[in-house]
Amino acid sequence: MSTYQNHRTALLLVDPYNDFLSEKGKLWPFVKETVESNNIIANLKSLLTAVRKHNIKVIYVPHRQTQKEDYLKWKYFSPSHNGSKNLTLFEKGSWGAEFHPDLLPEKGDLIAQNHWTASGFANTDLDFLLKIHDLDHIVIAGMRANTCIDSTARYGVELGYHVTLIKDGIGSFNQDEIIATVEINFPSYGHSLLSAQEFINILES
Repeated sequence: MSTYQNHRTALLLVDPYNDFLSEKGKLWPFVKETVESNNIIANLKSLLTAVRKHNIKVIYVPHRQTQKEDYLKWKYFSPSHNGSKNLTLFEKGSWGAEFHPDLLPEKGDLIAQNHWTASGFANTDLDFLLKIHDLDHIVIAGMRANTCIDSTARYGVELGYHVTLIKDGIGSFNQDEIIATVEINFPSYGHSLLSAQEFINILES
């Protein structure tokens, strides 16, 4: 298990939007089962409290805040693009595109540029933010397990970061998607797989 130096570690909180995590969000009916059964909101709150207490940098990694015309001229669409196009997910200026009220940024936190597809690194300033703050250990939590979480974690490894995944801090459309990420995908490339409490215990030790 890696030793985490607080001044070189960052928590990446991916897509903590109301559309995902709040009861009236557009995607809530799809993610409710995993968010509630895995106690994700409470785990993320505890995680944020702990890392801020220990002066670990928090970086929000938000998805594009969609506008209705965004995908009109795109050459290729994946299923996730179609979902954004048809539902106008995280619509700019809407309540759904606001961060969950229990997971709001605080002074000193950073917010990366919005990612258009799955990876929080692709075509954003996330790598730049980490490098200018001399951060080389990233701890990832948020939404959604087999898309943005898996892609951001994998990309982080490719860029040379030490990557930790918080296994009970991620939600998805069903438990099978989480199992695929936590038990199959991430162990094949990631560095450390911990629960929120296990990571907090390391910080407190």
